Amino acid sequence: MRIHAVHTLYDYRLSQSTRPFLARGGSINRCKHCMLLPYLCLCEIKQTVSSQSAFLLLMYDDEILKPSNTGRLIADLIDDTYAYIWSRTKPQAEMLNLLRDTKWMPIVVFPSEYAEVNRQIIEQATLPELIQNKRPLFILLDGTWAQAKKMFRKSPYLNNFPVLSFSPEKLSEYLVRKATKDNQLATAEVASLVLASLKEFENAEIMHLLFNTFKENYLLGKGRHPLPENSQQALLSLALNKLT
Repeated sequence: MRIHAVHTLYDYRLSQSTRPFLARGGSINRCKHCMLLPYLCLCEIKQTVSSQSAFLLLMYDDEILKPSNTGRLIADLIDDTYAYIWSRTKPQAEMLNLLRDTKWMPIVVFPSEYAEVNRQIIEQATLPELIQNKRPLFILLDGTWAQAKKMFRKSPYLNNFPVLSFSPEKLSEYLVRKATKDNQLATAEVASLVLASLKEFENAEIMHLLFNTFKENYLLGKGRHPLPENSQQALLSLALNKLT
């Protein structure tokens, strides 16, 4: 397991706290890096994959402290993942420099209905033409849905970047796969769709497996249940072993 940008940002945000973080599940003894109970820890099997894409996680203040946050799963899998705390008026200079770096093509991932028409990328087939000789840097707004909408509206430094959206049909297919009625995807699930849009289907499937494994182990930990024999973790371990 490697220490990545989300781990570093977590330590920084924790150091800035003036009182204990008391969100649901925040007081339980957990692995510091995967946020799961020690007997369900995934750190030993995690590894990065080769990818054309990079991700920038723009996180809403306390979001990074939540044990249930899935943004860290992206950094677990994709080597070039950056993470910053969102600020409307004082964005970090390091992040602004990253967005200005000409080797990257920054792309905000957000529903098209909130973006001007001239910013929308609805057909993923247009991505190669847009990216050309640059590497895509996908910007994910990590927080609750209300917080994500606020970040999208009140981040002027993102206003000139194209917005990648996924069609309702695509989202519906994905929701059927995870058998839920919830119409909002977790951050790691969005990353899986992004990877698939670049035709990195194996990476997309591994991201999906990593999310499902984290979700299963998180819920097992809440009930203090043992890991079942036919667990998502076994499937994830098998998929990652095929890469080596």
